[in-house]
Amino acid sequence: MLGIIGGTSLLYARLPDLEKRVVHTPYGNSEVMAGEVALLLRHQQNTPPHRINYRSHLSALALLGVDRLVVLGSSGSLKKEVPPGSMVIPTDYFSSATVPTLHDHAICHVHPGFSPGLSNRLKEIIPEAIFGGTYVQTMGPRIETVAEVRALALCGDIVGMTLASEATLAVELGMEVAALCTVDNYANGLSEELLTYERIVECSARYKDRTEEIISRIIRELA
Repeated sequence: MLGIIGGTSLLYARLPDLEKRVVHTPYGNSEVMAGEVALLLRHQQNTPPHRINYRSHLSALALLGVDRLVVLGSSGSLKKEVPPGSMVIPTDYFSSATVPTLHDHAICHVHPGFSPGLSNRLKEIIPEAIFGGTYVQTMGPRIETVAEVRALALCGDIVGMTLASEATLAVELGMEVAALCTVDNYANGLSEELLTYERIVECSARYKDRTEEIISRIIRELA
């Protein structure tokens, strides 16, 4: 079964007509819209990035039978050549924040990363997206400092606050996972424009039609 996780980039998009369900997990309860696919909005009850119950969200998808997961994420560009308005399918990730795990009571080292097969399939479905690059996850909810952006740009191309946590847990649960990131802004210090959450949300509204079409394409081709 195909699962999709989205957040800020879906704020203004019309979502597929699916049944809302509350899924009870050992880590808490998560609301999922389920039908031919399972769609989960990560910021439930307006939860900020550093307080999202990732273990509950990913476990809920697993309990519904999700074995392939596409994670949509809003991101900032760490490179001038990746302008706002772009879409990126990252092929690796790096986290400066603590990543959650389901393995609290036994030693289990999973091999992290995005699925090459599913990522390549996403590339075929969305050829206009930039393929490749590294997503860097920070803690949030604050925006990164200019000095932090300079340091992160040495190891990554885009920056966000959620995807590494979701991708790692998906792998722990035996899912194939790929990501599609919308680039909503230049990271702090790369533009003269003051970076605020409100500006990021404005970008989500500007590209809502594209987002709706992309989600339809993913469901049509992967469900």
